Amino acid sequence: MVDLSTKIGSLSLPNPTILASGIMDEDSGSMKRILDSGAGAVVTKSIGLKPRAGHPNPTFVELDHGILNAMGLPNPGINAYLEELKEMKSYKGIIIGSIFGSISEDFVYIARKMSSFVDAFELNLSCPHAKGYGLEIGQNPSFVAEITKTVTDSVSQPVFVKLSAQVNDISKIGIAAEKAGSAGIVAINTLKAMSINLDLETPVLGNILGGYSGEAIKPIGVRSVFELYRHVTIPIIGVGGITTGEDAIEYIMAGASGVQIGTALYHRGVNVFKQICNEIKNWMSDHDYDSITDLIGVAHQ
Repeated sequence: MVDLSTKIGSLSLPNPTILASGIMDEDSGSMKRILDSGAGAVVTKSIGLKPRAGHPNPTFVELDHGILNAMGLPNPGINAYLEELKEMKSYKGIIIGSIFGSISEDFVYIARKMSSFVDAFELNLSCPHAKGYGLEIGQNPSFVAEITKTVTDSVSQPVFVKLSAQVNDISKIGIAAEKAGSAGIVAINTLKAMSINLDLETPVLGNILGGYSGEAIKPIGVRSVFELYRHVTIPIIGVGGITTGEDAIEYIMAGASGVQIGTALYHRGVNVFKQICNEIKNWMSDHDYDSITDLIGVAHQ
């Protein structure tokens, strides 16, 4: 029998699939639906100190090989979002709280508020289209280390750091996060991109720049996980363009202990988690693998 269970730090997941932050995680109802659909865990919407409206429309466009969005981290703020988390308190399933801020004190405040309701934290240090909250922080090893350490010192749950591939050396940022106490690394966030409407002769997105996700960024994500695995000892969660079981296996072979799925929900629906798990099982059976953990990092051998 094929075993898909995996460990990411102190978290034990029934399978390696995780809902990525920003899709169907705005409220308790949608998160419950995702868990019921077979996800091993869910990541909440990225939550900040105060309500944030985000960027003006248009904020979303489907391109040939992915999706471009510039939502701008819209969220109700931590105090309002706690009501959604309270609804998840007694629900079976692993909840990872995604949080963002502009300084380390913001992250600490939000994490402490959220700590009674989540099993782990994901520090969003790499949003490509939210000025003052994303790449400005995530490209600097010192900033990453400072924020990671202050949060890990303030909560008992494991803390994962979400990184961008748009840095000179992602492994340097990963090493800084590990030294500061991060229990794991999430790689990668969406990539800064834009699209122009030829008829209107203007950028498509209201914010001009957005974050690109989907199948086109998968090779970049796999490369990032591969590089990180060579330089850090903490678990890695792979993200970016995972649509099929074979996509997930590629990330796992590169060194990921789990994978996050986002854009694929747009194409395959909420049953994508079960579908990907079945595809992983079938591949493993065909290739004589009994446990998903036996696949982690095999591309490095």
